Amino acid sequence: MAIMVLRLLATLPKLFSSMRLVLQQMLAMGVRSLPLVILTSAFTGAVSAWQAAYQFQNYVPMRYLGTAVGKAVIIELAPVLTALVVAGRVGASIAAEVGTMRVTEQIDALEVMGIDPNRYLILPRVVSGFIMMPILVMFANFIAILGALIVAVALVHLSSETFLNGVRMFMTASDVLAGLTKAAIFGIIISMIGCFYGFNAKGGAEGVGRATTGAVVTASVLILVSDYFVATVLFRV
Repeated sequence: MAIMVLRLLATLPKLFSSMRLVLQQMLAMGVRSLPLVILTSAFTGAVSAWQAAYQFQNYVPMRYLGTAVGKAVIIELAPVLTALVVAGRVGASIAAEVGTMRVTEQIDALEVMGIDPNRYLILPRVVSGFIMMPILVMFANFIAILGALIVAVALVHLSSETFLNGVRMFMTASDVLAGLTKAAIFGIIISMIGCFYGFNAKGGAEGVGRATTGAVVTASVLILVSDYFVATVLFRV
């Protein structure tokens, strides 16, 4: 992995010559993940509002429901759950695609033709993950809060003004920036792990399956582990 990172950094000056590949990966990793992210975020916001209302009853005024849900969604739930969903979809896709190229010797063919596999395969995926994950999380933030608003109005019988005022009450730009920072880091993790397992796949179709499984599991675990360390840096108690 360290060698792959160093080779990736060496190819960064060639990024602008690979923009077509980057745009293709942004379409595959970002735009095509949007329906799944929207569905997940809507129910994440809805269940967060319902659970918070259950915890608040008889203890905390309901006007703080929007505050609790907004903080939880923007800082933690939207970045982490979106990353886990994208890791399952995109991480598996990257590992399977690159792993198939490895076991069928297509990567060896690229090297024979003088094409750097790091620039052609890894760089576009890592850059697109770095760019698209924060964008997906911004969509997730909006959809999750909208889902929470619908539950708050329809089931908790809270006015929309009260809920949205609660969201704005203690929300700061640093909270939003922290969530997007997490998302960018998660995007790099998903792309790098998928490429790493794909490049090291061996053993035919069975090896590609193992690489795909390993990529999803490792990326999911690293997302949760890195979430803790990033949170300790960004949020001082």
